Amino acid sequence: MTKSREEKLRKVAQQRQAEFIVVLEDIHDPHNAAAILRTCDAFGVQDVWFVFVIEKRYNPRRVGKSSSSSANKWLSFRVFTSNEECGKELRKLKYESIGTVLADDTEDMFKMKLTAKKIALWVGNEHRGLSPAAIAQCDRRLLIPMRGMVQSMNVSVTTAICIYEITRQRQEHGRYLLPKSNINYILKDWAKK
Repeated sequence: MTKSREEKLRKVAQQRQAEFIVVLEDIHDPHNAAAILRTCDAFGVQDVWFVFVIEKRYNPRRVGKSSSSSANKWLSFRVFTSNEECGKELRKLKYESIGTVLADDTEDMFKMKLTAKKIALWVGNEHRGLSPAAIAQCDRRLLIPMRGMVQSMNVSVTTAICIYEITRQRQEHGRYLLPKSNINYILKDWAKK
């Protein structure tokens, strides 16, 4: 590996966020998943967990080379076959789970405090949103306030807006960057790519 490549990898790894997981439940279109992965990489979200209950399972490493610009190459994945299994793992690791839900009894994202040390953002299917089983795993539910006639957006756009707002708030309240030991672990993995 050249010195310049090693420096670039280290610079990127040092900007990865600690303890921020994006959970994607039953995303049907791999191109939507790939666009989300590109956003995760851009904002330094290293860990993306997939839950496949209804939709056909696909390999996150192999989705949307063009739409993700190969962002999936640099991310870490876990795949679950039930929301309960995923939620149990997040609770064990002491994450606050926040679900994107289009309902009356949700919190306005721009009025929410999104600065927990460990955050898992749950995003649901393109057509159905988060399932009741996924919503049951969430500690809080957020809604992006909209002013138009249509009260929904593409799942990748919704995810990008949420990731942006969580990242913005976390940075304002003290950066949550990876510790050096995690950076070194990621660098060893990336060096193989």
